[in-house]
Amino acid sequence: MILLCPPGVYRAQSDTQLLAGHFDRHVKGRHVLDLGTGTGALALAAAGAGAASVTAVDVSRRCVAATRLNSMLHRAAATVHRGDLYTPLRGKRFDVIVANPPYVPSAGSVLPRHTAARSWDGGPDGRAVLDRICDGAAAHLEPDGVLLLVHSQVCGPQATVDRLAAADMTAEVVDSARIPFGPVMRSRAGLLERRGLIAAGDRLEELVVVEAHRA
Repeated sequence: MILLCPPGVYRAQSDTQLLAGHFDRHVKGRHVLDLGTGTGALALAAAGAGAASVTAVDVSRRCVAATRLNSMLHRAAATVHRGDLYTPLRGKRFDVIVANPPYVPSAGSVLPRHTAARSWDGGPDGRAVLDRICDGAAAHLEPDGVLLLVHSQVCGPQATVDRLAAADMTAEVVDSARIPFGPVMRSRAGLLERRGLIAAGDRLEELVVVEAHRA
């Protein structure tokens, strides 16, 4: 799928494709929420997989505009909100929540607000946004709802499973793929090595897809 991607908006990559590969089993006829939509790649993939409705959220004005434009270009119905994760949803519940959040460990704990780096910076352990998605998922899912998210092995898949368990969700890693480091991970390889998040000289990243259901 060809998507318009203005400067400062995250371009869909291997992690997006890995996660979208699970949509055929989960989204047909269901109401889907895409958190941190970026260009709208996952929202449009959900619409293409037969979702009953698609809602997309992003904190970035550029991402909201890009998703709306890409939805029109591909004739995919999507309701797009600007806001911080679950904030603009006013207690709405969904059948499926999907997310490809910022997860690359960063030098400091203050996340960028107005630069492209907010699409990938995840705080010192990469979990600043990821944990918030896990914590709020159950409250925004229908009783038979499912959360699907993708992140890097450096963030600790077991930490995600445990976080979801603490939020009354049952979770497991259902898919993974090893890919070469992209530009951001390459630029931070030394930082990741010093923190013990990757082995010395390792330049392959393992992506994981976590699937979680309300307990």
